[in-house]
Formats: sequence, C-alpha cells, structure tokens
Amino acid sequence: MLDTLWSLMARSSTSIFCLVVLSTRSAFSVIGNGVVIHLPSLFDEVLKNEAKGLQHLENRLIISDRAHLVFDFHQHVDGMQEAEKGGKSLGTTKKGIGPAYSSKATRNGIRVGELLGDFNLFSDKFKSIVATHVRLFPSINVDVEAELARYKDYADKVRPYVKDTICFLHTALRNGKTILVEGANAAMLDIDFGTYPYVTSSNCSIGGVLTGLGLPPQTIGEVIGVVKAYTTRVGDGPFPTEQLNEIGDLLQTRGFEIGVTTKRKRRCGWLDIPLLQYTSLVNGYTCICLTKLDILDTLPEIKVAVAYKKPSGEKLDHFPGTIAELGSIEVEYAVLPGWQTSTEHIRNFKELPENAQSYVRFLESELSVPVRWVGVGKGRESIINVH
Repeated sequence: MLDTLWSLMARSSTSIFCLVVLSTRSAFSVIGNGVVIHLPSLFDEVLKNEAKGLQHLENRLIISDRAHLVFDFHQHVDGMQEAEKGGKSLGTTKKGIGPAYSSKATRNGIRVGELLGDFNLFSDKFKSIVATHVRLFPSINVDVEAELARYKDYADKVRPYVKDTICFLHTALRNGKTILVEGANAAMLDIDFGTYPYVTSSNCSIGGVLTGLGLPPQTIGEVIGVVKAYTTRVGDGPFPTEQLNEIGDLLQTRGFEIGVTTKRKRRCGWLDIPLLQYTSLVNGYTCICLTKLDILDTLPEIKVAVAYKKPSGEKLDHFPGTIAELGSIEVEYAVLPGWQTSTEHIRNFKELPENAQSYVRFLESELSVPVRWVGVGKGRESIINVH
C-alpha cells in the first residue's frame, strides 16, 4: 500500500513529498507546496493504481493548495529548450519541471488553489501565462479554450485531494504522529548544492523539507542518507568515478540501472566518498541506508574514491563548485577486496561475508556516519539492520 502511494507522489515532479504515518496500518501521502504538478500525469497514475485495487485515494492522498501547476506548454518549452542546446543539453526529463519553476519564480505561475477558486480568475491567469510563453516561443500552439475546458474538469477531479497541507502537517505533529519526508531526485541534483547546471529546478536537499512543506527546523529528527553501494547518474555532466568499461556495464546490468522517467541507462561508477562527505555536510546525515550491496557480489576487487586531486596533484579540501573544476579533477582510489559470493538471501549483518562487512565499515569510517541498514536485494525483506 505505501509503495503504491509513493508511486503516485513520484508523478508530481520534483522536490519534497512526505508520508504521515498515523498507525502501523494507516498513512497519508502528502504532496507539499514545493512540488510542481502535472495533473494529467497524476490522474493517469491514479487510474493505474485504482486498476490494481487501490481505492478511495481521496482519503489517502493530500495535495497542497500552494503547489504550482505544470501545463502541457511547459513541457513543450522544456523540449524546445533542450533541443536548442544541441550537444550541450542538460539531459532533462522534458516533463516541464524547469519551465514551471521558472513561471513560479517570475510570479506568473498558477497554484492548485487558484484552479479551485473563481474559474474566471483562473482563466484570465491562464490566458496571460500562455500569451507570455507564446511571445517567447512563437512556435508553441496552445488551444486555450480546449485547455480551459479540460482544466475545468480537472478542478472537479482534484478538489477532494486538496487541503492546506501546512495546517495538516502541524496538526499531525501536535498529535504525536510520525512524518517521513522524501527528497525526490538526489542531493547532487539540488539547484543550489548540486552539479549546476546539470540539476533539477528545486531544493531536494534537507532545506527543501522546510521550504517545500512549511516545517520549521526544530521538527527535523533523523536525516537518513540513502546511498547506493556504487554511484549512478542519469543525464549529462561531470561524473568523476564513472566507469566507461566492463565494470560500468556490469553495475548497470546487475543493478537494472534504468531511469524511471527517461528510460535511459544510468551512468555507473565506483562509490564516491568525497561526494558523500559533501552531501553529508549539506544534509547532516544522522545515519546511512546503504542499498544494492549485492550488485557488487561478483567483483574480485572494489575501488572506492577517497580523495579528489587537482591536475597538479594537490588534494582538494572541498567539493568543486563549478563544472569546469569538477571536470578537471583526478580521483584517488582505495582498493578493497571483493567477496565473490551471493549476499542476496542473507538477513543478518554478521552473516555477510567478512569483506562485505569491511566494505560497510570502511564507508562508516570515511564518513563518520553510522550505516544503520544494508540492502542486499529488491524487496523490503532484503534490508538488513546493522546495529
């Protein structure tokens, strides 16, 4: 049930989602104000999940009235902007996310709550935002009246899901409920702290919890860093530990590394400690969940990036802030012995091969953050408690 709710939230584009757990058998999924939402995609996903037996979603899924809407013309603009870059494209999903956040930043975006208010006012705003985009991108063709008719229907469909999520979340906290927040994408795709410009258009690091949901800093308890046992990336941009060889192919194949939205093969490389140290600085990890350890099962030896160096050989004491600097660094590796045996069916940390345990302990030592869970397979039952 919870997996299905997460899948719905993933259709709402980037930024911050959360899950409010009322009891072991009851939970609400909340799409916060920091998210941008393409309603056609969201309701396509609703229909798919209803077909699988998940009914009465209006009682389980809550959408912020402050979340901004992604329109089809945003998606068209996204594709056009990528095409204009040619060989220097950013590798976006072309889902309209960047253009929608641009509309939000220039203050002509439209919120979900405005769709549910006076429809004449919504119509005026919609016509204005379309006119702005057509002026900037003359080749866009928008049937305004048809879109307005479609969104009048969406207003009725989305109404049961929409609430003031800030009030809802703070009420849940006062009542002692547990809130689990997911930052979509990854820390290195954060628009401020990621590998700009090869990033998303929002804050998907810890700060997004505050701005994307309206929660104050003191409400944050544990910060769990979910880390693969190797490094992956979808899209373009520098990737210091990428393996463009049989190792990269093995990680990609064994790990089924395919982008969920783009369906592109993920780029794969060795675990990158300097990158993780940086994201830990930004996010303040209190513990780590290390996933996909089993993907390394067949390797006789495993490399781990432990330092970045300038071309001169001088070690960097910071994570590069520009693409040019990141693209020029050299990587220093530690070489650890592999275990060359399957870990897939192991459910106790002490039963893992000694070299697999050492790999986990090496990561803990380098990051100074405890690894609390290790994943050795696809299912929940494959998550091992370490401590």
